[in-house]
Amino acid sequence: MENLIGKKLEEFEVPAYANEDFTTVTDKDLEGKWSILFFYPGDFTFVCPTELQDLQNHYEKLKSLGVEVYSVSTDSEFVHKAWKDESVAVKGVQYPMLSDRAFVLSRMLGVLKEKDGQSLRGSFVINPENEIVAYEIHSDGIGRDASELVRKVEAAQFVATYGDKVCPAAWHPGDDTLTPGKDLVGKI
Repeated sequence: MENLIGKKLEEFEVPAYANEDFTTVTDKDLEGKWSILFFYPGDFTFVCPTELQDLQNHYEKLKSLGVEVYSVSTDSEFVHKAWKDESVAVKGVQYPMLSDRAFVLSRMLGVLKEKDGQSLRGSFVINPENEIVAYEIHSDGIGRDASELVRKVEAAQFVATYGDKVCPAAWHPGDDTLTPGKDLVGKI
C-alpha cells in the first residue's frame, strides 16, 4: 500500500446529505480548513452507527478546533437520509454524510474493498492545504474511538503551528513537547 502522508487530495465531487438536504461536496469545500474524512462500510449495519454517534459526540470539540467532519460510505445520499431518519444512534448526526457510490474517494484513499463495493474503516486528517497529515485504516469489526481522532487533530495542528517541535506519545494540549536535535538523542 502506498504511503498517503503528504498526499494532496485530487479533485472530486460527490453527492451528500447535510443539514437535512441533498447537496454536493467537492475538494474545494475542504480547502482552507482542517477536515476529517471518516469512511465506514455501510449504513444500516452494526458497528457503523456506534462510530457515527461517537463522532457526533465529539463534533462540537472538533468544530471548536476549526475542523469539519465528513462521514463517507458507498451508500447513496438517499440511503443516508433514510438511515438518519430511522436510526436512534445516527439521528443526531450534524456533519455532512458523503455518498461515494462511484468509489471516487474510496479508491483515491485506498480504502475500497472492490469485491464488496464498500469501504474499510478509514480516518483521514486533512490539513488546510488538502494534504493528508494522519490516517488509520481498520478492518470491519474494529470500531474507532473519536477521542483519539480529536487528539491526533490537536497534535497535527500543534506541529503545523510549531514546526520545530514534535508531540510525544499520548500528547495532549498543554503537555510537554520535544524539540528534535542532536542534544536530545539518547536522552529520552
